[in-house]
Amino acid sequence: MTEQNGTIESHPVHHGEVAETYPPNAEFKAQARVNDPSVYWRAAQDPEGYWADEATNLQWTKPFTEILDWSNPPFAKWFADGELNVSVNCLDRHVAAGLGDRVAIHFEGEPGDARSITYAELTHEVKRAANMLTSLGVTAGDRVALYMPMIPETVISMLAVARLGAAHSVVFGGFSAESLRARIDDAEAELVITADGGYRKSRVSALKPTVDDALALHGGGSTVQKVLVVERTKNDVTMEPGRDLWWHEEITAYDGDHEAQGFPAENPLFILYTSGTTGKPKGILHTSGGYLTQVSTTHRNVFDLKPETDVYWCTADIGWITGHSYVVYGPLANGATQVIYEGTPETPTWGRWWEIIQKYGVSIFYTAPTAIRSFMKIGRQVPEQYDLSSIRVLGSVGEPINPEAWRWYREVIGAGSAPIVDTWWQTETGAMMIAPLPGLTHLKPGSAQAPLPGISATVADDDGNPVSNGQGGLLVVQRPWPAMVRTIWGDDERFKETYWEKFGDRYFAGDGARLDEDGDLWLLGRVDDVMNVSGHRLSTAEIESALIENHAVAESAVVGADDPTTGQAVVAFCVLKESYLTDHVNTEGLDQELRVFVGKQIGAIARPRNVYIVAELPKTRSGKIMRRLLKDIAEGKEIGDTSTLADTMVMSTIQDQVIGKK
Repeated sequence: MTEQNGTIESHPVHHGEVAETYPPNAEFKAQARVNDPSVYWRAAQDPEGYWADEATNLQWTKPFTEILDWSNPPFAKWFADGELNVSVNCLDRHVAAGLGDRVAIHFEGEPGDARSITYAELTHEVKRAANMLTSLGVTAGDRVALYMPMIPETVISMLAVARLGAAHSVVFGGFSAESLRARIDDAEAELVITADGGYRKSRVSALKPTVDDALALHGGGSTVQKVLVVERTKNDVTMEPGRDLWWHEEITAYDGDHEAQGFPAENPLFILYTSGTTGKPKGILHTSGGYLTQVSTTHRNVFDLKPETDVYWCTADIGWITGHSYVVYGPLANGATQVIYEGTPETPTWGRWWEIIQKYGVSIFYTAPTAIRSFMKIGRQVPEQYDLSSIRVLGSVGEPINPEAWRWYREVIGAGSAPIVDTWWQTETGAMMIAPLPGLTHLKPGSAQAPLPGISATVADDDGNPVSNGQGGLLVVQRPWPAMVRTIWGDDERFKETYWEKFGDRYFAGDGARLDEDGDLWLLGRVDDVMNVSGHRLSTAEIESALIENHAVAESAVVGADDPTTGQAVVAFCVLKESYLTDHVNTEGLDQELRVFVGKQIGAIARPRNVYIVAELPKTRSGKIMRRLLKDIAEGKEIGDTSTLADTMVMSTIQDQVIGKK
């Protein structure tokens, strides 16, 4: 097996395996935005200088003279005496540079409606929306909650809020009324922007009724004064007089003339809530100058962006951090042309994504391993029906990608040549931290490889000491970075306890990782997804990867279940490939075969106590597997809260299948 410029190289990794590496081909490297390896050591020698240089790519209304203020750890300030307007950096400056006719967004609705919006048109609409929000009383420092589908008005709303120096709090459209209300209350939002509904799996997902339910909870009495409603699906909704307003009726009164002002670099840009171990969601606060610097830099460099010619598509929902950083702020700050799709990948058929790539000539495609494994399960015959030759860079985000999915993604979607940038970062980091640079990195399937220039991260043991190559431990970020979380909204103490207590002034990501013999990083998932079996620490991600290496398995989820003998036992849930089910009517004995397979791949200690063959895994709408629910089943407990599942019926089906095996 060879690359265009030579043989695939082999390097030893753990368990006696040999990992193949994929060097960038000569043609790609020659045209790459970053192809000089000295960028790493130059940034390491002067990280503050590196980020200051990158920040000058933005337009500042007042240039900064300070770079980093780390005088009060863990509370960082970047470019604190500078001022800028985030919305202007994403819109007006491109129009002023003569790029107004460039398409900013190709919008594709799930029912098949489509429209393309230029930078000039998007700027005009954001200015009108900013005027409308001003008339509703939104000023700098306010918080605005968004509960929206993936439509252009969502992007317009975010940019209009940012333009006014207010902060948005986007709540994913799949969350319940109770979850929405908790986030509105915590942020003390006075305005909610929503839609009558959105399209999902050929059905209308009602949004405005959930907002009504949320605001009626706890006897009403929320901070919300107004609810602005975008008409998307025309489903019946109740409009409360004096509170509820239709977007399309209100906006007609406003023109596209709006003079934006600059705000301090540390002005709050958004609050995004993540689940907390205590049950109370954590409001992750991101500010403006440092955040925009890092998301625009990483978007340019990691995807090798050529904004004049590339068509970029990140499939993430705007309700998650990936949607904030790599659908809205990074791409638009860089003047990119991008695709936004409202619905799910299988609607109306499993060819929908590939049809969109073919239609718009998508050249950079960024999605989650969960989605890739779903396509593997269906089979390569679906994407092979479409022309995907425009793709030149592939990206992966959300969880470690197992090597089998990596190879399938590259071969089937990337025509065996597109580099895959496997990116590690979090809501809290704001932007990518660990990822390959496609013009430089010798790619390894399943490895996020190395911290990006300007980022200092390592793997440490429980005492905080760096581990040697070939060893595993905890992922730690050693220096502040521009896009880092500034605090948990309204709770500085919780911020310190959650992320900084373990290692003092170093950030603990909560993820396990290991260094291979070459010093490349392999993410092992959340530390709370590490099992302790007879005193051995085993990663669920590692065992899941081993299972997916088996020819029968499309997806797997592994949990550690309480066990009287070993402390914890490995329990696996596997979804089979369609091709395997076609060839094997009877799957009797496959569970035992898979147990033995894992033992051979990793070692006897990792052999699952039980393997359950199931039709589907429990996932949130963003594609995250809800392992805690599987743990409940494995331990015979009552199943916990399923409100965030995309399909709540999945759990009863799995339960029936497990009981049938016992």
